[in-house]
Amino acid sequence: MNISPTYVKNVECLNCREKFTTTKIRSRFVRVAKHDSDFKPVYSDPDIHPLYYNVAVCEHCGFSFTEEFSKFFPAGTKEEITNTITSLWSGRSFGNERTIEESIETYKLAYLSATIKKEKPLTMAGITLRLAWLYREKGDQEEEKRFTSIARDLYTEAFSEGDYVGTQMSETRVLYMMAELSYRIGDQESTIRNLSRVIESQRTSTEPQIIEMAKNRWQEIRELSAQ
Repeated sequence: MNISPTYVKNVECLNCREKFTTTKIRSRFVRVAKHDSDFKPVYSDPDIHPLYYNVAVCEHCGFSFTEEFSKFFPAGTKEEITNTITSLWSGRSFGNERTIEESIETYKLAYLSATIKKEKPLTMAGITLRLAWLYREKGDQEEEKRFTSIARDLYTEAFSEGDYVGTQMSETRVLYMMAELSYRIGDQESTIRNLSRVIESQRTSTEPQIIEMAKNRWQEIRELSAQ
């Protein structure tokens, strides 16, 4: 019996509480060959792409969310979702297997939903970073840079607000993302400032791999400056 890499998951919408289905990838089929310097996974089998299925899109109201979204809706946000998203929603389903273009649509819907719902900057940074990754796969450098820049600003906001505390993101990792994404958009001042902060934290950090990545990037910048 051949088991499919994909399966259908039943989901309840955080916003309207209606039930719908979304596609997921079975973890046993996921093989990561390597990671880019901003942690983008490169999968061994390009046809098995879990990144495409992170966002659940409610076919009833259009609200779109990831597992990182909180269940709390600030006052007035449900009404704004109704006016901004649901009133224009055509009942489209993203429940089946997705193309890269459909995946990009789902992340943009999640970004809009998160903005209206006032999700934490860290959650929104994760959405926009993944949009940058998808545009990198498409070879669209302009859109990749646009969403990398938005993600960098959101990680900076997350760091200043401390909203990464209690999540899987350590202070070292958030600082590294601020540095790496700054490097990718050509903001050298911010890159150097945040790489310094990462390297300075090596005595207290529990993430030696990230310290090493920061040192490698620092060395690269020094070598380029010396040319």
